[in-house]
Amino acid sequence: MNFRIKDDLRIIRSFFEISQDELATALRVEKLRIARTESGETYPREDFLDLIYSYAFNNNLRLNLQKEMFYKDDLEENHILLTHASKNELIGRIVVNSGKANNDFGSGFYCGDAYDKSASFVSRSLSSCIYFLDFNPEGLNKVVFSVNQDWMLAIAYFRGKLNNYKEHKHIKRIIDKVKNADYVIAPIADNRMFEIIDQFIDGLITDEQCKHCLAATNLGLQYVFLSDKSIDNIKILEKCFISSSEKAYYVDKQLEFQKQGYDKTKIARIEYKGKGKYIEELLK
Repeated sequence: MNFRIKDDLRIIRSFFEISQDELATALRVEKLRIARTESGETYPREDFLDLIYSYAFNNNLRLNLQKEMFYKDDLEENHILLTHASKNELIGRIVVNSGKANNDFGSGFYCGDAYDKSASFVSRSLSSCIYFLDFNPEGLNKVVFSVNQDWMLAIAYFRGKLNNYKEHKHIKRIIDKVKNADYVIAPIADNRMFEIIDQFIDGLITDEQCKHCLAATNLGLQYVFLSDKSIDNIKILEKCFISSSEKAYYVDKQLEFQKQGYDKTKIARIEYKGKGKYIEELLK
Protein backbone atom coordinates (compact mmCIF):
# COMPACT_ATOMS: atom_id res chain seq x y z
CA MET A 1 0.00 0.00 0.00
CA ASN A 2 1.39 3.39 -1.02
CA PHE A 3 1.14 6.65 0.87
CA ARG A 4 -1.54 9.02 -0.44
CA ILE A 5 1.02 11.59 -1.45
CA LYS A 6 -0.92 12.78 -4.50
CA ASP A 7 -3.94 13.77 -2.42
CA ASP A 8 -1.84 14.97 0.52
CA LEU A 9 0.26 17.22 -1.70
CA ARG A 10 -2.89 18.88 -3.03
CA ILE A 11 -4.15 19.35 0.54
CA ILE A 12 -0.84 20.82 1.68
CA ARG A 13 -0.75 23.34 -1.16
CA SER A 14 -4.39 24.31 -0.65
CA PHE A 15 -3.94 24.64 3.11
CA PHE A 16 -0.99 27.03 2.74
CA GLU A 17 -2.52 28.64 -0.36
CA ILE A 18 0.64 28.23 -2.42
CA SER A 19 1.24 27.27 -6.04
CA GLN A 20 3.36 24.40 -7.29
CA ASP A 21 6.02 26.96 -8.17
CA GLU A 22 6.02 28.39 -4.65
CA LEU A 23 6.20 24.97 -3.01
CA ALA A 24 9.02 23.95 -5.34
CA THR A 25 10.92 27.07 -4.35
CA ALA A 26 10.33 26.42 -0.64
CA LEU A 27 11.56 22.82 -1.00
CA ARG A 28 14.38 23.78 -3.37
CA VAL A 29 13.30 21.27 -5.99
CA GLU A 30 12.15 21.54 -9.60
CA LYS A 31 8.48 22.36 -10.14
CA LEU A 32 8.23 19.33 -12.44
CA ARG A 33 8.78 16.99 -9.47
CA ILE A 34 5.87 18.61 -7.64
CA ALA A 35 3.63 18.52 -10.71
CA ARG A 36 4.33 14.89 -11.56
CA THR A 37 3.82 13.78 -7.96
CA GLU A 38 0.56 15.68 -7.58
CA SER A 39 -0.81 14.32 -10.88
CA GLY A 40 0.14 10.77 -9.94
CA GLU A 41 2.46 10.46 -12.92
CA THR A 42 5.33 9.50 -10.63
CA TYR A 43 5.58 8.12 -7.09
CA PRO A 44 8.41 9.78 -5.15
CA ARG A 45 11.27 8.21 -3.25
CA GLU A 46 11.25 8.34 0.54
CA ASP A 47 13.62 11.33 0.74
CA PHE A 48 11.23 13.42 -1.35
CA LEU A 49 8.25 12.21 0.68
CA ASP A 50 10.08 13.28 3.81
CA LEU A 51 10.76 16.71 2.30
CA ILE A 52 7.09 17.31 1.57
CA TYR A 53 5.66 16.01 4.85
CA SER A 54 8.35 17.71 6.94
CA TYR A 55 7.48 21.01 5.23
CA ALA A 56 3.86 20.61 6.32
CA PHE A 57 4.76 19.57 9.85
CA ASN A 58 7.36 22.30 10.34
CA ASN A 59 4.72 24.83 9.32
CA ASN A 60 2.30 23.54 11.96
CA LEU A 61 0.07 21.41 9.76
CA ARG A 62 -0.46 18.21 11.77
CA LEU A 63 -1.83 16.35 8.80
CA ASN A 64 -2.00 12.88 10.32
CA LEU A 65 -3.78 14.14 13.43
CA GLN A 66 -6.29 15.90 11.19
CA LYS A 67 -6.85 12.68 9.28
CA GLU A 68 -7.51 10.89 12.55
CA MET A 69 -10.30 13.33 13.40
CA PHE A 70 -11.91 13.05 9.96
CA TYR A 71 -11.78 9.26 9.98
CA LYS A 72 -13.48 9.23 13.39
CA ASP A 73 -16.20 11.53 12.05
CA ASP A 74 -16.85 9.18 9.11
CA LEU A 75 -16.95 5.87 11.00
CA GLU A 76 -20.06 3.73 10.86
CA GLU A 77 -22.01 3.39 14.09
CA ASN A 78 -20.26 1.21 16.72
CA HIS A 79 -17.09 0.98 14.64
CA ILE A 80 -13.77 1.98 16.23
CA LEU A 81 -10.84 3.83 14.68
CA LEU A 82 -7.51 2.25 15.58
CA THR A 83 -3.89 2.85 14.65
CA HIS A 84 -1.16 0.32 13.99
CA ALA A 85 2.43 1.50 14.34
CA SER A 86 4.70 -0.51 12.10
CA LYS A 87 8.45 -0.56 11.63
CA ASN A 88 7.81 -2.47 8.41
CA GLU A 89 5.07 -2.36 5.81
CA LEU A 90 2.00 -4.56 6.19
CA ILE A 91 2.06 -6.85 3.17
CA GLY A 92 -0.93 -8.98 2.22
CA ARG A 93 -3.52 -10.09 4.73
CA ILE A 94 -3.02 -9.14 8.36
CA VAL A 95 -1.95 -12.21 10.34
CA VAL A 96 -2.94 -12.75 13.93
CA ASN A 97 0.44 -14.08 15.07
CA SER A 98 2.46 -11.12 13.79
CA GLY A 99 3.54 -10.06 17.28
CA LYS A 100 6.30 -11.58 19.39
CA ALA A 101 5.36 -14.40 21.76
CA ASN A 102 6.54 -12.42 24.80
CA ASN A 103 4.45 -9.32 24.13
CA ASP A 104 1.88 -8.07 26.67
CA PHE A 105 -0.72 -10.69 25.68
CA GLY A 106 1.42 -13.05 23.66
CA SER A 107 1.51 -13.26 19.88
CA GLY A 108 -1.19 -11.13 18.28
CA PHE A 109 -1.87 -8.10 16.10
CA TYR A 110 -1.37 -4.99 18.27
CA CYS A 111 -3.09 -1.65 17.71
CA GLY A 112 -3.56 1.58 19.64
CA ASP A 113 -6.51 3.89 20.19
CA ALA A 114 -4.70 7.16 19.40
CA TYR A 115 -2.37 8.32 16.64
CA ASP A 116 0.00 10.32 18.84
CA LYS A 117 0.62 7.40 21.21
CA SER A 118 1.35 5.05 18.29
CA ALA A 119 3.67 7.58 16.65
CA SER A 120 5.64 7.89 19.88
CA PHE A 121 6.35 4.16 19.93
CA VAL A 122 8.00 4.16 16.49
CA SER A 123 9.47 7.66 16.52
CA ARG A 124 13.02 6.29 16.76
CA SER A 125 12.63 3.88 13.83
CA LEU A 126 13.89 4.95 10.42
CA SER A 127 11.28 3.37 8.15
CA SER A 128 8.22 3.36 10.39
CA CYS A 129 4.68 4.29 9.40
CA ILE A 130 1.19 4.40 10.89
CA TYR A 131 -1.91 2.64 9.58
CA PHE A 132 -5.43 3.86 10.27
CA LEU A 133 -7.84 0.95 10.73
CA ASP A 134 -11.62 0.62 10.86
CA PHE A 135 -12.56 -2.05 13.39
CA ASN A 136 -16.02 -3.55 13.68
CA PRO A 137 -16.37 -5.36 17.06
CA GLU A 138 -19.74 -6.94 16.23
CA GLY A 139 -19.97 -10.65 17.02
CA LEU A 140 -16.60 -10.87 18.76
CA ASN A 141 -15.68 -11.91 22.29
CA LYS A 142 -13.52 -9.44 24.16
CA VAL A 143 -11.71 -9.13 27.45
CA VAL A 144 -11.25 -5.65 28.91
CA PHE A 145 -8.54 -4.83 31.45
CA SER A 146 -8.05 -1.67 33.43
CA VAL A 147 -4.98 -0.76 35.48
CA ASN A 148 -5.63 -3.41 38.08
CA GLN A 149 -4.22 -6.56 39.61
CA ASP A 150 -5.45 -8.90 36.84
CA TRP A 151 -3.83 -6.73 34.17
CA MET A 152 -0.51 -6.67 36.02
CA LEU A 153 -0.52 -10.44 36.44
CA ALA A 154 -1.56 -11.08 32.83
CA ILE A 155 1.32 -9.01 31.46
CA ALA A 156 3.76 -10.62 33.88
CA TYR A 157 2.59 -14.06 32.76
CA PHE A 158 2.89 -13.44 29.03
CA ARG A 159 6.25 -11.75 29.58
CA GLY A 160 7.50 -14.96 31.20
CA LYS A 161 7.77 -13.54 34.71
CA LEU A 162 5.37 -15.87 36.54
CA ASN A 163 6.88 -19.30 35.99
CA ASN A 164 6.74 -20.00 39.72
CA TYR A 165 3.02 -19.21 39.83
CA LYS A 166 1.71 -20.30 36.40
CA GLU A 167 -0.28 -23.19 37.90
CA HIS A 168 -1.97 -20.99 40.50
CA LYS A 169 -5.76 -20.96 40.07
CA HIS A 170 -5.88 -17.16 40.02
CA ILE A 171 -3.36 -17.00 37.18
CA LYS A 172 -5.13 -19.78 35.26
CA ARG A 173 -8.44 -17.91 35.53
CA ILE A 174 -6.94 -14.75 34.03
CA ILE A 175 -5.11 -16.56 31.21
CA ASP A 176 -8.15 -18.67 30.29
CA LYS A 177 -10.15 -15.45 29.81
CA VAL A 178 -7.51 -14.09 27.43
CA LYS A 179 -7.15 -17.32 25.47
CA ASN A 180 -10.92 -17.56 24.96
CA ALA A 181 -11.21 -14.01 23.64
CA ASP A 182 -11.10 -12.78 20.04
CA TYR A 183 -9.46 -9.57 21.18
CA VAL A 184 -8.24 -7.79 24.30
CA ILE A 185 -8.57 -4.14 25.28
CA ALA A 186 -6.00 -3.09 27.87
CA PRO A 187 -3.76 -0.23 28.94
CA ILE A 188 -0.53 -0.03 26.96
CA ALA A 189 2.60 -1.12 28.79
CA ASP A 190 6.07 0.13 27.89
CA ASN A 191 9.54 -0.83 29.11
CA ARG A 192 9.21 1.43 32.14
CA MET A 193 6.04 -0.38 33.12
CA PHE A 194 7.74 -3.75 32.81
CA GLU A 195 10.41 -2.57 35.24
CA ILE A 196 7.70 -1.67 37.76
CA ILE A 197 5.90 -4.99 37.26
CA ASP A 198 9.23 -6.80 37.73
CA GLN A 199 9.63 -5.07 41.08
CA PHE A 200 6.19 -6.35 42.09
CA ILE A 201 6.95 -9.91 40.90
CA ASP A 202 10.31 -9.81 42.71
CA GLY A 203 8.55 -8.86 45.96
CA LEU A 204 10.01 -5.36 46.19
CA ILE A 205 6.70 -3.46 46.08
CA THR A 206 3.06 -4.32 46.86
CA ASP A 207 0.24 -4.71 44.36
CA GLU A 208 -1.16 -1.33 45.46
CA GLN A 209 2.16 0.41 44.90
CA CYS A 210 2.51 -1.29 41.55
CA LYS A 211 -1.01 -0.42 40.42
CA HIS A 212 -0.70 3.27 41.28
CA CYS A 213 2.77 3.52 39.75
CA LEU A 214 1.43 2.05 36.52
CA ALA A 215 -1.66 4.28 36.52
CA ALA A 216 0.66 7.29 36.69
CA THR A 217 2.27 6.34 33.37
CA ASN A 218 -1.00 6.49 31.35
CA LEU A 219 -0.07 5.57 27.76
CA GLY A 220 -3.53 4.97 26.36
CA LEU A 221 -5.25 1.74 25.34
CA GLN A 222 -4.14 -1.09 23.12
CA TYR A 223 -6.32 -3.50 21.16
CA VAL A 224 -4.76 -6.94 20.78
CA PHE A 225 -6.34 -9.19 18.13
CA LEU A 226 -5.96 -12.88 18.91
CA SER A 227 -8.21 -14.72 16.43
CA ASP A 228 -8.64 -14.86 12.65
CA LYS A 229 -12.28 -13.94 13.21
CA SER A 230 -11.25 -10.63 14.78
CA ILE A 231 -8.78 -9.92 11.95
CA ASP A 232 -11.61 -10.31 9.44
CA ASN A 233 -13.36 -7.37 11.14
CA ILE A 234 -10.45 -4.99 10.46
CA LYS A 235 -10.27 -2.79 7.38
CA ILE A 236 -7.13 -0.80 6.52
CA LEU A 237 -8.08 2.79 5.70
CA GLU A 238 -4.72 4.41 5.04
CA LYS A 239 -0.98 4.10 5.45
CA CYS A 240 0.45 7.38 6.78
CA PHE A 241 3.96 8.74 6.39
CA ILE A 242 5.77 9.97 9.51
CA SER A 243 8.30 12.61 8.51
CA SER A 244 11.68 13.02 10.18
CA SER A 245 10.44 16.32 11.65
CA GLU A 246 7.39 14.64 13.15
CA LYS A 247 9.49 11.81 14.57
CA ALA A 248 11.85 14.30 16.23
CA TYR A 249 8.82 16.04 17.75
CA TYR A 250 7.52 12.78 19.24
CA VAL A 251 10.96 11.79 20.54
CA ASP A 252 11.03 15.06 22.50
CA LYS A 253 7.45 14.56 23.71
CA GLN A 254 8.30 11.01 24.78
CA LEU A 255 11.28 12.18 26.82
CA GLU A 256 9.12 14.84 28.49
CA PHE A 257 6.38 12.31 29.18
CA GLN A 258 8.85 9.82 30.62
CA LYS A 259 10.20 12.45 33.01
CA GLN A 260 6.68 13.27 34.21
CA GLY A 261 5.88 9.56 34.56
CA TYR A 262 9.06 8.93 36.54
CA ASP A 263 8.16 11.69 39.02
CA LYS A 264 4.60 10.38 39.38
CA THR A 265 5.70 6.78 39.97
CA LYS A 266 8.24 7.90 42.56
CA ILE A 267 5.51 9.73 44.46
CA ALA A 268 3.13 6.76 44.10
CA ARG A 269 5.70 4.41 45.63
CA ILE A 270 6.02 6.73 48.63
CA GLU A 271 2.30 7.41 48.97
CA TYR A 272 1.25 3.74 48.90
CA LYS A 273 4.19 2.24 50.76
CA GLY A 274 3.02 -0.56 53.07
CA LYS A 275 -0.44 -0.69 51.48
CA GLY A 276 -1.69 -3.75 49.62
CA LYS A 277 -0.12 -7.20 49.34
CA TYR A 278 3.20 -8.55 48.15
CA ILE A 279 3.21 -11.24 45.45
CA GLU A 280 3.84 -14.05 47.97
CA GLU A 281 0.80 -13.00 49.99
CA LEU A 282 -1.39 -12.60 46.91
CA LEU A 283 -0.59 -15.97 45.38
CA LYS A 284 0.04 -18.08 48.46
